[in-house]
Amino acid sequence: MIPDTPAVLEGLRRQWPALMAGMFAFAWLLAAWQPLFPADWALENVLSLLTAWWLLRRHRRAPLSNTAYTLLCVFGVLHEIGSHYTYAEVPYDAWIAALTGGSLNEALGFTRNHYDRLVHFLFGLLCYRPLRELLAPAVASRWRWFAPIAAVAMVSMLYEQIEMFAALFFGGDLGQAYLGTQGDVWDAQKDSSMALSGAVLAAAITRLAGAKKAGAEGESAPASRPAS
Repeated sequence: MIPDTPAVLEGLRRQWPALMAGMFAFAWLLAAWQPLFPADWALENVLSLLTAWWLLRRHRRAPLSNTAYTLLCVFGVLHEIGSHYTYAEVPYDAWIAALTGGSLNEALGFTRNHYDRLVHFLFGLLCYRPLRELLAPAVASRWRWFAPIAAVAMVSMLYEQIEMFAALFFGGDLGQAYLGTQGDVWDAQKDSSMALSGAVLAAAITRLAGAKKAGAEGESAPASRPAS
């Protein structure tokens, strides 16, 4: 019996949030298995689990779009990779070398592990859309492109403050692993700048896509009938 394709697609659309939640849960379990620094993994996952719990509760009364859940899942998986190895020790260069035979760090002249910079940038890029949907009911339409950028900047700043206080409170190897500055005194500022850059890029893409869609709809609209 040939399945009803539209019905299958509709079922997939309805189950998509659950699939994304399941994918994140699977990534979380993998990251929880023998992490490089268990105490840092636990610390990194406090906010992750609180956010996931809040999103699950909110979904029942005000769900986000499937696109937003997909973006959040991708970011969540990337964060879990960072928590498993600690952000400063994610062996991305070894993975790339195994696939290509060359070192990305050497090719680009990197002297540090830049996985944390990448994830901060992707925080802004991937979380712009979900934040836009979350803020839309409370923000005037003319400010909906800007409000998520401000939210990314605020969340990024608060996260850097949390990192600082956690490092001061726990101290020692755990504090340093969670902070992950790798000796860069401007680490917090650079991380926040990367997040802001990602959000600005996402806003630009969103506005360009919206303008293109509006133009296409305008071209396809039937011409108005002249008055008789």
